[in-house]
Order: sequence, then structure tokens, then C-alpha cells
Amino acid sequence: MSTTAAHGDFPSRMAASDEPRAVAKPPPVKKARSGPMADRIFGWLAKGAAVLTLMLLLAILTSLTISAWPAIDKYGFGFLTSTVWDPVQNDYGGLVMIYGTISTSLIALIIAVPVSFGIALFLTELSPAWLKRPLGTAIELLAAVPSIVYGMWGLLVFGPVLATYVQQPLQAALKGVPLLETFVSGPPVGIGILSAGIILAIMIIPFIAAVMRDVFEVTPPLLKESAYGLGATTWEVVSKVVLPYTKAGVIGGIMLGLGRAIGETMAVTFVIGNFNQLDSLSLFQAANSITSALANEFAEAGEGLHQAALMYLGLVLFFITFVILSLSKVLLAQLRKGEGAKT
Repeated sequence: MSTTAAHGDFPSRMAASDEPRAVAKPPPVKKARSGPMADRIFGWLAKGAAVLTLMLLLAILTSLTISAWPAIDKYGFGFLTSTVWDPVQNDYGGLVMIYGTISTSLIALIIAVPVSFGIALFLTELSPAWLKRPLGTAIELLAAVPSIVYGMWGLLVFGPVLATYVQQPLQAALKGVPLLETFVSGPPVGIGILSAGIILAIMIIPFIAAVMRDVFEVTPPLLKESAYGLGATTWEVVSKVVLPYTKAGVIGGIMLGLGRAIGETMAVTFVIGNFNQLDSLSLFQAANSITSALANEFAEAGEGLHQAALMYLGLVLFFITFVILSLSKVLLAQLRKGEGAKT
């Protein structure tokens, strides 16, 4: 019975196996959204953005030159070496402002670069894990503080502290010392070139430190671990491995900070003194910068030579920025050439 039943069930099972099975369909192929025309349009847009940027740059340069032409025609390059700035006599020279801009920016760099390097080194190599994020956030928040707040703090808080605890002791210690006495001379009021330079340094530290930290972190861990494995100290790892690997980024961060310092207006206006005479080379002497002169006088300058002289200052600031950028590009090119020669 069981054999017959088994033979009777066999045809039915065969019939069931002969039924067509459902075949899995491949997923539909998505058509490419991009094509030759899309690539062309993208290329045209990218090229248009680059051309627009160059056109805006040329337009700014042209407008500055046209507006400054009366002063250029009258003074020529003598404007850059004259210390006279007398709106009453309608006689102008830009050396005081140029000196103030360059000196305050250099002081800011001298202070900010080592501090930023130390911050970046601590955050990437020495800081405990629980401190990295809050400390990095706190440093970056300094960049969000408005410049006018820095200026008010520098004028009302930092200036008196600088005059009382730095300038007066230095003047007492260096009294009668040739040359050094000149660098600390001036009334102890807490405003001047050094005060402006220190405020600028505080303002650009977050920018330089953030860039340095980011480029230090992209150094391959294998390189650093290999150096540590060979017995190198932290300073040797940073100086022999990290800095050579990230020097282009480090220079870029320094140039970013320098550009920020040169173009700063409100903070410098509060603490530099806005004095249009160059009596001595004292770090505590009240002076002026190009940006502070433009901020203070442009709204009240009448049409004619006064306004043209201010536009001439703006043109000089444009060229100072261009020269600094060009020098940084040349330096980076030399560094890359040196790397190529070593390899």
C-alpha cells in the first residue's frame, strides 16, 4: 500500500516541479543624470566664477586708481615717504600710516605665531583627550568676538594695565640707556603701536592656531609613531616630522593671520592713538594706520585732494596685501622646490 501510494504521488510531484518558477529581476538601471552637456555647463559656470573674481579685482583696482589719481598726480611716489598729513593746508603724505600698519602687523605676528604654535602643539600632541574639545572650542570662540569689543577692552582695560605694569617700569629701568630708552619713551597712557600690536595678536591667534591644529592632525600617525618608536622626543617629532610634512599649511595659516591683522580697522582705531606724526620710534608712541585713518577721516573728507589722498592710502594697502601674498607664494614655491631636490 505504501509502495502504491508512493508511486501514485510521484506524478503529482513531477507536475508540481514542472511549474515555472519566479525569476528575480535585476534592479532597474538608473540613467546617468550627467552627460556631455552637463559637463560643459559645469565647466562654463566654474570658468565664469573665476573670470568674475578677476573682473571684480580689476574693477576694485581701477576704481581705487581713478579715485586716487589727483593725489597720485600731485605727489607721485613722494606720498609714500612724506610724514606730513595736514588737511588744513591740504598737504598729505602716507608714511605715518604705512609705518603704523606694518609695525603693528609685525608685532602681532611676532607674538601670535609662537603662541598659536604652542596651542596647536598642545592640542594635537600633549593635551589629554577630555580637554581637547573644550579647549579647542574656547580658542575658536575668540574668533567670534567682534573687533569693536576687542578695541573697547584694549582701551579701557588693557591699555591702563600696559601703561602701569609694563611701560612705566621699563622707562624707569632703561632711563639713560642709549637707543633702548627711545623705544619705551612717551607718555604712559597705554595706547600706541605696541598696544595695537598686542590686541591684533590676540585677535589673530584663533585663526593661526586653528589652521596649525588642523594641518598637524593630518600628519599620518604612522610617521609620528615610527619616530616615537625610534626614541624621539615630542619636540623632535614635531620639528623633524610634523613641521616638514605640514609647512605649506603652516605658512598658509600665518599668511591668513597677517592678512587679518593688516585689514583690521575698529580695534586698531581704539588703541593706536590716531596721531598723524612720527616723532620717534617708540613702541608706546601714539600713531596711525591706514585702516584707522580711513575709518576716522573718510566720512568727513571733502571732495578733492583730501579724499584722493585717502583713496591713495587704500591703494597702498591693496598693494601691501598683494606683495605679502606674492612673497608667500614665492616662499611656498621655494619650499616645494627644495623638497623636490631632496627626493
